[in-house]
This record gives sequence, structure tokens and C-alpha cells, in this order.
Amino acid sequence: MNPKPNIVNLPVYKPGKPIEEVKKELGLDEVIKLASNENPYGASPSAKAAIIADLDNLFLYPDGSAADLTAALASHLGVQSDNIIFGCGSDEIIALIARAFFLPGDETIMADQTFSVYKSNADIESAVTIEVPLVDGTHDLDGMLARVTERTKVIWICNPNNPTGTIVPEEALVKFLNAVPAGVMVVLDEAYFEYVTDPSYSDGIRLLDQYPNLVVLRTFSKIYGLAALRIGYGVASPQIINLINKVREPFNTSRLAQAGALAALADQDYVEECRRLNSEGIVQLEGEFKRLGLKSFPAHGNFIMVDVRKPATEVFDALLRLGIIVRAGHRLYPTCIRVTVGSAEQNKSFITALEQTLKEQEVRA
Repeated sequence: MNPKPNIVNLPVYKPGKPIEEVKKELGLDEVIKLASNENPYGASPSAKAAIIADLDNLFLYPDGSAADLTAALASHLGVQSDNIIFGCGSDEIIALIARAFFLPGDETIMADQTFSVYKSNADIESAVTIEVPLVDGTHDLDGMLARVTERTKVIWICNPNNPTGTIVPEEALVKFLNAVPAGVMVVLDEAYFEYVTDPSYSDGIRLLDQYPNLVVLRTFSKIYGLAALRIGYGVASPQIINLINKVREPFNTSRLAQAGALAALADQDYVEECRRLNSEGIVQLEGEFKRLGLKSFPAHGNFIMVDVRKPATEVFDALLRLGIIVRAGHRLYPTCIRVTVGSAEQNKSFITALEQTLKEQEVRA
């Protein structure tokens, strides 16, 4: 068997360790997962009810066009239905963009520490990735512009950025979009959009009419609490959506995902409550990090990246043994862990375990 040469050495994406695996591996009864930026409060009760109500229809294929969900989302966002495409998580939209637009040798620009799926999909399509260093954990838009060439096809901006949690303010983003050549696609990944409360943050959807080369990605996996159902979406000009649709597989989102997302979208009171609780959690964690003398990046999503001043993989392992799953292994931030903002009790348990871990490591040192 001879695979595409460019995929042979590709790393396999490693998600956060599942709770069940950690319990079994370490013999723990209780485990708190703060590794994958899931909503600790789960999905809206109305979303759960809609999913249960649709269980009798499991023998039917889903609507391949997700017509009802598309219409509801278009109304919610203030766009037209032909501006929207749904995917198996926004991850699939990323893959579809790469499939539709990259030819071998095309160039794509992204930050040097950002969501890894951008690069992996570019690698699969034999595109050349140009990585521009973050500045204080934030996208260097001027640096990205300086790397644009006649071979540049797509620029990726994760806003808030995963894993650092920083944002690009609207003023800087608009200035950047004004300078990007019209033939270069800009993908603005707003997976954590609903969590952001900073007034300087932009709403990418409002910029679409002005910038026809812009694609905005969002998801139901984060604040809507439907990560298990894998449903996300892209919003762009009808011309771009039509091209991406040409490489989309039929029935790529399930009946249950569509039903859950439709009900979740209608329950904006629940979204607002999750945003409020998340903001309180950020304040709680940032206060504890300050008490412990630890520096963290400004947090605008539902996660915080904090410098624990020790090898992050060692801290990860120690926390794991205490039943707390976080994220480590960030190439350019070897002493930082990324932790999801949990409930108040989960955050308290994490801080207790982190403080114990750091004290034990200080003693061993």
C-alpha cells in the first residue's frame, strides 16, 4: 500500500484524555476533565428534549441540506440561507476548505501556535504552511501580511486563539482585512465567539458584506454543549459556500445533531447564563493564579493558558494522578498548561490539585 507521501509523517491528532480512560488507567473513582474546552454545564434542557424526541427517527437519513436548521440560523445571524454550510464540527469545514481550494504548492498562513487542524489539513493537500510567530500570545497581523505572496491561498485567524485565549480586536482585524489581497481567503475561526465579553472584539458575521473573501467558522460544540453530536458551521458569500458544498459529503450532519442544534439555538437565555458563569469562572481562576504567583494569558474563551513554571508535561501527569485532566504539550509554550474553565467546584478542585502539585515539585527540586 502506497499512501500519499506527504501524509506518512503527519502526527495524529490527540484529543484530551477521556474521563473513562483515566478512571480505568489510574483506578480513580472521580475525574474532572478540563482539557477539551467543553461546556461544564452541558447542553440546554430543550436541546436534550429535542434529541430524545427524535430518537424514533433513527432509521431515517438526516436532511442533507439541514434546511430547518439553516433557516433558523440564518435568521439568528441576520444572513441568508445560502451564506451557510454545516459540517461535522467546524473541523470538517476546515477540511472542506482545504480540499476545495488547495493545490500542491499553494501557500497558507497561520500563527505558529494555534489550532493544529489548519496545518494538518494543509499538509494533507500538499500546501505549504507559513507559520508566523505570535506576539504575546496574539496573532501578529502585520507579520502575516508581510508573508503574503502570489502563492498565498488562505490565511487562518483563530479568534479567540486556541490555545492562548487571546483576541484580535475589531479595529486591528478590519485594518488587516483592508490590506489582504481580494484573491486571498481569510478564515476567521470564532469557535468561542459566544463566550467573549470584551467590547473590542469583532463579530465576524457583520464583516461579511464588506469582505467577500472572508469565511467565518462557528460551532455548537462549545457554549451550546453539543460537542458529542459534532455540528459546526461556516458563513461566507454564496459563491464560496457553493464551492465548499461541491466537496462536502452527503448527510454529513446527523438528525440528532440537527434537532439538538435547532433547539439549542432557540434557547439563548441558556447561552447567556453559560456566558455569565464562564466569566465568573475566569475571574475565579485568574485570582487563584495571581495568588500562586503564576502568569496567565488574557482569557476570552472558556479556557485559560497559564505558565506553571515547570515542564508542563510533568504537571499534566501529576494532575492526572489527582484526577484532573488538563492540556499540555504546546510546542512553543513548554511550561504552560491550558485549562478549561469549569464550574466553581471544578475550578476549586483544580486549583487545590495544582497547588499540591507545584509544592511537591518544589520539594523534589
